[in-house]
Amino acid sequence: MSTLRTTPHGAAVPAWSADPYADALAAGRGPLFLRRTDGWLLPLEVERWCADADAVDLEVLRRCEGAVLDVGCGPGRLVAALAALGRPVLGVDVSEAAVAHTVRLGGQALRRSVFEPLPGEGRWDTALLIDGNVGIGGEPRALLRRLARLLAPGGLLIAETVPVDVDERVRVEVADGRGAAGTPFPWARLGTPALLRHAGRAGWSPDGQWTTGGRSFVALRSRSDRRTSRAAEAPNSTAVIRSQRAANPSPDRPVADA
Repeated sequence: MSTLRTTPHGAAVPAWSADPYADALAAGRGPLFLRRTDGWLLPLEVERWCADADAVDLEVLRRCEGAVLDVGCGPGRLVAALAALGRPVLGVDVSEAAVAHTVRLGGQALRRSVFEPLPGEGRWDTALLIDGNVGIGGEPRALLRRLARLLAPGGLLIAETVPVDVDERVRVEVADGRGAAGTPFPWARLGTPALLRHAGRAGWSPDGQWTTGGRSFVALRSRSDRRTSRAAEAPNSTAVIRSQRAANPSPDRPVADA
């Protein structure tokens, strides 16, 4: 069963590591869904996530600046694509299977919640919330405030939104539609208007929005002017750009091939 962690703002974060999500990543295909408590199912695009970055993804990556933090990196197609271009990039995900897949693709990733301490806090140039990850934690403003602390002042956030006007908080579980399911956890679904509302209240400025390939995106700029701690680790440090191998991976270390 998946385990849950508690974030600093009180929300539980799923570990997505021993449930149908891990099985689907291992197979490279679904079916896989987010299932709401009322039975509503949201299909998850496992095949696309496990494939190479597509034209829509590449448009997102062209807009990235400097060192990139991919929050909820999943099996790592975006991390791998940026790494192949020689860009400093780190993926973070609570799923051990996702992190291991990312590393096998040649990317760097940590098994960690975005609400836990991360390398380079306050120095990242770009953060990504793609494939619905704007829903992480179920509290959009808390997530946006956390990302503002992770980015350098004036940093760029690129988030994928639901291509309809929706703003909801739900409890969901990862399910395969055949009876297997993980532990319920809080999630959010936001369309572009809702994300812009929350972003404005959380200290972000809009920096563009676009729709392509049936997917919708918003670019935001951090308005934070706080100074970063001298103790913060630079995002292009060896902790990010050099593979670290561990026979028994822990949440505090990247997962690498054995």
